[in-house]
Order: sequence, then structure tokens, then C-alpha cells
Amino acid sequence: MPIRSTVRDLVLVMAAVVASASCAAQQPPASRTPGAARAAATRPAPAPAPASGELAQYKIVTASKTGTYIQIGRDLAKWVAEPAGIELEVLESKGSAENVRRMRFEPGVKLALVQSDVFQAYLDEAKSGNAEAGKVIRPLRLIMPLYDEEIYFVARADSPLNFIHEIKNKKIGVGPIGSGTALSSRTLYQLMFNEAMPPENAKYLTNEEALIQLTVEKSIDVAIIVAGQPAKLFTDMQPEARKFIKILKLDEGAIETARARKTYFPATLRASSYPAWLTADVPTLTVKAFLVTYDYGLQSTVGNLNRFADSLCSNFDKLQANGHPKWKQVKLELPPLGRDWRYYGPVEKRLRNCIAGQAAARSSASTADQTQPPRTGACTEQELVLSLCKR
Repeated sequence: MPIRSTVRDLVLVMAAVVASASCAAQQPPASRTPGAARAAATRPAPAPAPASGELAQYKIVTASKTGTYIQIGRDLAKWVAEPAGIELEVLESKGSAENVRRMRFEPGVKLALVQSDVFQAYLDEAKSGNAEAGKVIRPLRLIMPLYDEEIYFVARADSPLNFIHEIKNKKIGVGPIGSGTALSSRTLYQLMFNEAMPPENAKYLTNEEALIQLTVEKSIDVAIIVAGQPAKLFTDMQPEARKFIKILKLDEGAIETARARKTYFPATLRASSYPAWLTADVPTLTVKAFLVTYDYGLQSTVGNLNRFADSLCSNFDKLQANGHPKWKQVKLELPPLGRDWRYYGPVEKRLRNCIAGQAAARSSASTADQTQPPRTGACTEQELVLSLCKR
């Protein structure tokens, strides 16, 4: 087929992506690295380990092999779950919308990574009377907010499109059914243009499929991809990528941008994230990622998740030092949530106590550093007058 010969040209750009996906599936389990406990005066006593001494077998649902979620999941498994006595299996998925359902119904799944707009969409559906949405979302709880996920609007290098607000009535790869990307794509389109994306223009494709259809088959005009930078899908691309693709820019002056910012926020795709092929920073939009669990009440599960929370707090510096670069943007804090959003109570208590203990320890250390050394030598006349001479 002619397409196959064209794909060979695109291999310079995409081969590493495909190869990395294959290799990721064959990677051996990461070696276990014990986490060092960080003492804090107000931190609660560690949650007890399972009586049997065996690791708890839990799962976390993430996204595709070439996205950021799966790397965040692997970091949590290595630097947080293992020191807490939990063997955390990192599962691929189509993305956030699927993750919500698997978190709710799939045995063994105790954690999920979910986009904020997807979580909110389920809450909105439940409030509007959708019983199924209510059944899915109401028992779910947040552990903590993580980081911003950038939204990439990818067009062909020779496309006349240059800005995000120019995608109206174009054929768009919106992500797979069940993905957070699909929901974000449709929500953004609705916000920007005050109308739903025409069904015939929405193509439900994986990131890799969308790039092939964009650059090889030329059957779509834009591929929308949601991934925290640096995203492996793009870091694996070679300089030749510039011959095939470009990233559409956000125009702050466009009315469509003002509408989109009711739900999404401005961000920048940095050239330093993709130095091989991106030559300048690109303004875009972003959505928040959350770590989610269920409102568990079973004592053993509560204990395991409490240990997970303790480990998350005490090993947070290891995540930032050794994990995906996105961890450097994560703050160990629990900010106020929007209406109908709730933290998971037991973990919230552990994290707040640990955070407060660390803050107290930092304050104490700072005070100690500022303490003046004792004076030596003869007393001054003023010290003698004030009866302050103790030397």
C-alpha cells in the first residue's frame, strides 16, 4: 500500500515512540527501594503493617504507554507504595474517563489518575439527574491534586492553521472513547465556539493513530493530545518531526480563548521540553491532574492507604528528585476543593498532620539558625546597669 512507504519516512519521527511502547511492556518490575522515614514532632505514628507481613496487592489505572500518567504511576509504585508495604501494579488505560469507571468497579484498583474536567463532568451529570453518573462518581474521593497537564493541538507542518481558535469545523482526532482527552477536546470545542463539535468531525483515535492519520493519511486536520510535559510521545521524536507537525498557538486576544478560560488555564509548551524539534515556546491551555481513590471503610484497606499517605509525605523529596519532571511542579498540600469535591478522610488526616509536622520542623530549624551565640568577654556598662551580666 502507498501508505506503508510513506510511513517509512515518518519512522524517523515515530519509530522511537513505537519502540518505547513495545519496550515498556517488556520492562521487568522496578527494584524495590526502601524509603527513609522523616521524623516530625506532630506526625502521627506509622500505620501498622499487615499482620501477615505480605505486601498488599493494589492497582493504579493511568493512561497510554507514551503518556505522562503511566510514568507518574510507576513513580508512585517505586517511591511511595513499596516503602509502605504495597505492591502497586501500574495499569494502562484509555485515560481519565475510563479510569473513573475502573476505579469504581474493577477489583484491586485502589488508585486512579484523573483529569479535573473529567471528574467535574461526572459530578455535573450526577447533579443533572443522571443516576449512573451518580453511582460512579459519588463514592470517589481525592487524595491530592498533582500537576497541570498541557493540551497539544497538533497540525501538519504545511497546514494553514496557526492558532487554536482556528480549528472550528475541522476534522479532529479527539482521543479514544473513554479517555480524558476526548472529553477535554469536546468540552473545549463547546466552550470556544458555543456549539458542539459536529459528530462527523470527531475522530476517536489513540495519540499514535491520530499522528499517523494527521501526517500520513491526512484524513484529519488536527490531533488534540493531553499530556504533562515533557511527554514521552514528543520527547522521543527526532528533529525531522518539524517536517511533519507543528503545535497550534493560543491567541490571548481571541474571544474563543476567553471562553475556554472559564474552565481551562493558560500554559506554555517549553522548547526546552522538546529540544530536538520544538524551536520556540508555544502558548497553550492546561487541565489539572488528580490522584483519586474510593471512600473505603474496610479496616485493612484504610490501614494500607494510611501507610501510603505516610510514605507519600516522607518520600515526597525522592519523588521530586528521581521521578518524572512533573513532580517538581507538585506541591505537598491539600488546597480547598470546589463544591461536591471531597478528600478521602483518613488519608487527608494523615497528610495534614505530616505536612504540619514538617512545617513545624522547618520553623524550628529556622529559629535555631537565627539564635545568637552567647556573648563572651567582659560585660558592658549597660549590661551591668540592667543586671544582665551573667558572665
